[in-house]
Amino acid sequence: MVEVVAVLIWDKDKFLICQRPTNKARALLWEFVGGKVEKGETKEQALIRECKEELNIALDVGDVFMEVVHEYPDITVHLTLFNATIAEGIPQKLEHNDIKWITPAEIPNYDFCPGDEEILRKLKEG
Repeated sequence: MVEVVAVLIWDKDKFLICQRPTNKARALLWEFVGGKVEKGETKEQALIRECKEELNIALDVGDVFMEVVHEYPDITVHLTLFNATIAEGIPQKLEHNDIKWITPAEIPNYDFCPGDEEILRKLKEG
């Protein structure tokens, strides 16, 4: 099982989502920004590193919003989704195909990675 972290960043009533690049598994599906926890890293350190690499932002990491285990055909992930705020920077598309701020009501308009479905249900329920 692979340890993966992601972040839920809110700006008023909207949260940040990212579209996976065409050259990766689950290409062009939407997801929360994040990635794999490297050896010797805490989950929080991994999250901060991934957000710097992928969006060029610095985070203030908060508490855990939710944890999910999902089995894809090629990988099983244990995803920890943290609440966080942007401490510095404006999100930039360094790795993703696109990035958007959406409201929970707009979730059905996007095709998300299957591992995020449980999280999205919780967000829609408010």
